[in-house]
Amino acid sequence: MENNSSVVLQSEKVGVLHLYINMIRKFYKSILALAVVVSISLGNATAQDSTSAASAAPAAGAGGDVAKGEGLFKNNCAQCHAVTAEVVVGPGLAGIEERRDYAWLKKWINNPMGVIGSGDKYANELYAKYNKTQMTAFGAFGDDEVKAILAYVKSAAAPKVEGPVDPNKVTQPAETGGGKFINVILISLLVIMALVLVALLGILQLLNRLSGGESLESSASFGEKLKASFKNIAANKTVRSAIVWAFILLATKATFDGMYGIGVHQGYAPKQPIAFSHKLHAGEMKINCAYCHTGVYKGKQSGIPSANICMNCHNAIKRESPEIQKIYSAIESNKPIEWVRVHNLPDLAYFNHAQHTNVGGLECKNCHGEIEKMEVVQQRSSLTMGWCIDCHRKSEVNGKDNGYYTKLMEAHSLVSKGAMKVQDNGGLECAKCHY
Repeated sequence: MENNSSVVLQSEKVGVLHLYINMIRKFYKSILALAVVVSISLGNATAQDSTSAASAAPAAGAGGDVAKGEGLFKNNCAQCHAVTAEVVVGPGLAGIEERRDYAWLKKWINNPMGVIGSGDKYANELYAKYNKTQMTAFGAFGDDEVKAILAYVKSAAAPKVEGPVDPNKVTQPAETGGGKFINVILISLLVIMALVLVALLGILQLLNRLSGGESLESSASFGEKLKASFKNIAANKTVRSAIVWAFILLATKATFDGMYGIGVHQGYAPKQPIAFSHKLHAGEMKINCAYCHTGVYKGKQSGIPSANICMNCHNAIKRESPEIQKIYSAIESNKPIEWVRVHNLPDLAYFNHAQHTNVGGLECKNCHGEIEKMEVVQQRSSLTMGWCIDCHRKSEVNGKDNGYYTKLMEAHSLVSKGAMKVQDNGGLECAKCHY
């Protein structure tokens, strides 16, 4: 009689637990649905904030002259001048048109030493103030180039205006308002979901015990149970066979991965004869890559900078530095600096820098990574054949304002509605890279 009562009581407990489980499952689904709704709302709110901010901000450097001037300035002037009042090698250019008229500025840009030699008082005072550092003459720059540079300097030095401001209306940033509140709600919902999931798993385990899967009270310790479990696993032939095959497959994969890695130098970062920091020069100083690597937009190779390029700045900057003295020693001994090449393709592969940077419009970081953040340059990409082919399959051909691609674009549009990729232009043909 007592056994029957115990069975009935246990059945009632199981029934109640099933009821709890169903309630918790419904609650869990409700919390999950609410979390999804809040996430979508948060995404929409963020997108709207971003859109409104983008539409409110004016386009910097609007106009062709400013855009052209930006390229000219970064490629020719940024190594020695800032668009602010900050002194780099020479004076900052903010307000330059207020200090000198256009005629004087054009003469100075075309032939600075000629202006100094003419006895111009301002030019000579400037020359003496900055340690008689000779400015590079840009004799090929006409009115269009000079005006474009001045327009860019004026645009870049102007204070950035985010839009009309109403002094009688105080707006609250989105991060401290509704957006932050939604973040708090979303995180709270995720925490509640995790707690509910833990409770659900605990009840399922209790239900399993009550149903006879495991006794409610067991004299065996946790360590003994764990030891017994491992013994059962070790005694099972299927499990042992699965472990052996898993080991064989993993070992085979590791072997093939090692074979495929032969000749791949991803992560290679050799020590250079002079400790040159790209993080300082390309990052903090914002020197354009083409200033040192002169062939990057023009030639098959980007080129290794010669010592005289370094001396354009370091004839006056940090001359006493031991690393800079190595440049002086190379010049005095008439020996080139033996830089160690980092990115080195095999001789059987043809690669043209200008084709990718100038025609293709790729940025340096597409292949080299974020050079401006590297203290020591390393090979970030694998540079394997598969890596190049994958890029050719995904990259679109930029045919805008390029007469060379006009006929190709027209022919492609007749057979495909999608964008023209490099592979459609013969980018997967063997002879393109292996000639």
